[in-house]
Amino acid sequence: MEPPIGQFDGHPAREPIIKAPLLAVLLAVSMPALYFFQERAHDYWLGLAFAPIDLAQGRFRGLVTSMLVHGGWVHVLMNAVAALTFGSPVARLFRGVSGIGAFFLLYIGSGVIATLGYGLVHAGSSDPLVGASGAVFGLIGAATRLLGGRGRVLPLRDRSVMASAAAWMGVNAAVGLIGFAPGVDGARIAWEAHAFGFLFGILAIGPMARLFARREEVFDSLDRPGDPPV
Repeated sequence: MEPPIGQFDGHPAREPIIKAPLLAVLLAVSMPALYFFQERAHDYWLGLAFAPIDLAQGRFRGLVTSMLVHGGWVHVLMNAVAALTFGSPVARLFRGVSGIGAFFLLYIGSGVIATLGYGLVHAGSSDPLVGASGAVFGLIGAATRLLGGRGRVLPLRDRSVMASAAAWMGVNAAVGLIGFAPGVDGARIAWEAHAFGFLFGILAIGPMARLFARREEVFDSLDRPGDPPV
């Protein structure tokens, strides 16, 4: 017999230990897991890095594989935490098998565009680039239009979106100019890659939500730039 409405039955519902979507958790966990094996691979992992000169020489594998390796434990853990934090609202937007594909399409697409943009800005350079920061910044860009939207994509011209985007780009540029961030051990900070990844994420989340989100209304606005007509 069920207790009357409003009466406590003495058995509170159990709360899950981790409320983040499984997809975001798996992405975050995969980063330190891969770095664990990278540490034991001696110098072989350097073949997965990307250098801007690769573009001129017709080598494009690094656009993807560079996301799989990192420069140190602090570096990889920072990216893992950011992926869990900002990947969660993006993962909640997409559902089902197609949603899994959409999530990774956004993530990998952000990483590729970020690395490609960095390569074009520093054309001819042989300095290696590693890390998933560009892809993670794509998730940050996408989440910028989701946080505060109660599960819906906010318009690009929304004040909170514009303010958050400006803040992220300001901090990113400042870190790049100062040249200091924990975990990089004196290596060059690819702030340009972060910017390209962020811009891709904040623009791509609109049309991707139209295509893949399983909700009747995913936009908190009329059609705006970046939001294709229904």
